[in-house]
Amino acid sequence: MTKKHIAVFSLPVIVAALGYFVDIYDLLLFNIVRIPSLRSLGLSVTDIDKKGELIIGIQMVGLLIGGIIWGIMGDKKGRLKVLFGSIIIYSLANIANGFVQTVPQYVIARFIAGIGLAGELGAGITLVSELLKKEQRGMGTSVVAGIGLTGAIVAYFISRNYDWRICYFIGGGLGFLLLLLRVSVFESGMYKSMERSVSKGNFLMFFNNKKRFKKYAFSILLGLPTWFVIGILIAFSNKFAKSFGISEEVNPGKATMYAYIAISVGDVLAGVLSQLLKSRKKALYIFYALTTVMIALYFTQTKNSTANSMYWISAGLGLATGFWAIFVTMGAEQFGTNLRATAATTIPNMVRGALPLMLLLFNGLQHFFTFSFSGLLTGIIVMIISVIATILTEETFHKELNYVEM
Repeated sequence: MTKKHIAVFSLPVIVAALGYFVDIYDLLLFNIVRIPSLRSLGLSVTDIDKKGELIIGIQMVGLLIGGIIWGIMGDKKGRLKVLFGSIIIYSLANIANGFVQTVPQYVIARFIAGIGLAGELGAGITLVSELLKKEQRGMGTSVVAGIGLTGAIVAYFISRNYDWRICYFIGGGLGFLLLLLRVSVFESGMYKSMERSVSKGNFLMFFNNKKRFKKYAFSILLGLPTWFVIGILIAFSNKFAKSFGISEEVNPGKATMYAYIAISVGDVLAGVLSQLLKSRKKALYIFYALTTVMIALYFTQTKNSTANSMYWISAGLGLATGFWAIFVTMGAEQFGTNLRATAATTIPNMVRGALPLMLLLFNGLQHFFTFSFSGLLTGIIVMIISVIATILTEETFHKELNYVEM
């Protein structure tokens, strides 16, 4: 194994990957235990759907707010402080989540967890991007995502063997174990060498310059298909199955597990592909094409389809949307060191925070169209927006990162 390959699997990369593993475990756990947990609180089938959407939406709002808070802190106080602070908050929130007795308590717990979860990926990707050479960045961040995304798979299997409350306790415990590993990781030299007089973590800088605002907005729009797939098609796969006429019961938790097994593979493939093509954008175009094909297959299911076909198509959707690491890396590479953590942390959380807007569009379309056709139209709109944003986005594969935004 060459020095280049060893660097990709260095301690900071592995610790960032394990941090993202715990992050994804906790982030997706509600999707997996949504039905049994809300049923145990005494909710009807109708209320489970309505309150489930509410809780997912509130968690995403927490991610949106947390992304801004942790992003600013990452540039002002350092990448490592965010990695420590965020994990403490979401670990405590998940332990508290195991004790909830009412929907309002559930909402509060997921909101606080969302705020905590928001800091993990962006700070980790920023740290890895600054520690590795430009030729290694894509692979390094793909390793982070590839390992991290398996957290959803572990969450699913744990949910099959333990009560949903125990699942939340385990998530909190994993977070505190991760803190022990974090002690051995060092801060980015690029960040430490930055002049003190430079304005750091100024969120308003994304909006006070037209060129910078466009880069920021386009960076967010690149990732919309990922959470359309996970937050709508996979999360509500049981309802879509019924609308297609599938007689077998579809388990959204199982669909999530299938999707995330494939997403973890897809993220590694996307990293390898971007290295081979020496282009982030070309890799994105290929994965967008795969996503479009899999969305089409999803909506061509009929009453003759089975639950297993839904699970395999969910896996196909997961593989096709396995460009999360490349998308977040592009966001980090777009901006200078004094805004990089703010960008890398807020961009993925803006995408997650866009889920309530996508759900609003999806639900609004249902006033005019069927449940399934509304989902298809939402997907078409999302894909068109993301492709246009990619066309207008700068290629960052060869970009040097040691500079600041003025």
